[in-house]
Amino acid sequence: MQGHPVGSAVPTAASQPTPSPKMHSPGSPPATPSASPPASSSVPRAKLVIQRGGTVGKEFLLTETESNIGRWDADGGIFPDVDLDQDDPEAKVSRRHARILCQDGQYLLEDLGSTNGTFVNRGRRLLPGNRHPLNDGDEIIVGKTFLKFHYIR
Repeated sequence: MQGHPVGSAVPTAASQPTPSPKMHSPGSPPATPSASPPASSSVPRAKLVIQRGGTVGKEFLLTETESNIGRWDADGGIFPDVDLDQDDPEAKVSRRHARILCQDGQYLLEDLGSTNGTFVNRGRRLLPGNRHPLNDGDEIIVGKTFLKFHYIR
């Protein structure tokens, strides 16, 4: 569950060492190199970009199937994947504000019972627990922070 600001280390398959083939002893079947799993449509490939509030242009990569949006709180044990603590000086974003899920290649946004609400494309406030599908270019408003959702191609 990680939303990494761009510039932070997010390992990629290309940066991982290639395992060497294992030797086998006589009488045992030879070890076969394990094939990489086929590319799945449920692998997260998206980002959020701050459009208004805080550091405009700051990006958060959505690298897991679930990413929490909120504000960091060490005392409360809250460490959101998309941490807007430094970008929300008025504390309008709840500590546990919203969550983005990736299911079968579709991204869904869910409000977690935030104080100031979660909105998509300036529409109605999302009801807590209801999942709203996201499309490339959608605007997400949490507190006074405006984020743009983008698929990474």
